[in-house]
Amino acid sequence: MKMVTAVIRPEMFDAVRAALEADGIYGMTVSEVMGRGAQKGIALRFRGKTVPVELIPKVKIDMVVRDGDVERIVGIVRANGRTGKPGDGRIFVLPVESICRVRTDLEDPEEL
Repeated sequence: MKMVTAVIRPEMFDAVRAALEADGIYGMTVSEVMGRGAQKGIALRFRGKTVPVELIPKVKIDMVVRDGDVERIVGIVRANGRTGKPGDGRIFVLPVESICRVRTDLEDPEEL
């Protein structure tokens, strides 16, 4: 099992979610987060003044998936979350050691 974490632009979330659902992937946890990458924030003009914005709003999607589905899911997020501009986001893939269902105490990784 792997955890795929994608940090993407908020305006790209609906397209990514729809593409994942079209491919049969429904289970995800979504969070609104703030962050910055290599671009080190942006500068906005407000009332005639330049205002630096260091933390940019992003959407973080967490999915625990089978090992064989990782490449397909990463491909879907890449294809549907890309604008081609700096700040499109990152995708992280991490190993999952165990899964325990809170309601039933079931500890079976095949029971997603």
